Amino acid sequence: MRRAGIFVVTAGYPGNIVMSKNKIRVFSDERIIDMEDFSKFDGIVLSGGAQSVDSFIRNERMLKIIDYFGKQGKFIAAISTAPLILVKLGLLKDKKATILSGLEKHLDSPRQGPVVVDGNIVTSPAPGNALDFAIKIVEELLGRQKALKLKEEIGI
Repeated sequence: MRRAGIFVVTAGYPGNIVMSKNKIRVFSDERIIDMEDFSKFDGIVLSGGAQSVDSFIRNERMLKIIDYFGKQGKFIAAISTAPLILVKLGLLKDKKATILSGLEKHLDSPRQGPVVVDGNIVTSPAPGNALDFAIKIVEELLGRQKALKLKEEIGI
């Protein structure tokens, strides 16, 4: 997204350093618990992973932040298990979406494919679709031409 010129702030929870399931450390720009004004952001992208999704679902502040984006009709993207957060908040009610294989029963209108868009929400089922997911986010925010240019730049 940054390569496409989108202003991005990565936010870690609970801290600036987030450890992936495979023990990869990711350093975020900010701690989400320190952020207060979400009105300046056009959207939110939620990564998957069972542990992170479980912790988000159990955290009222995280749910309020994500719900804020949904209620404002702002852009929301969720990959892998992250659509479960949107299900819990009712943001996928009557919406087409995709999710990690085996979790489709949680969706009202499950769809197959590497990326599904319904209104302001973009979903993708697995980490293997991350590039398609990112390109679709760029397309939704900046248009098809910018997405095609980005695909050309990165060689896909």
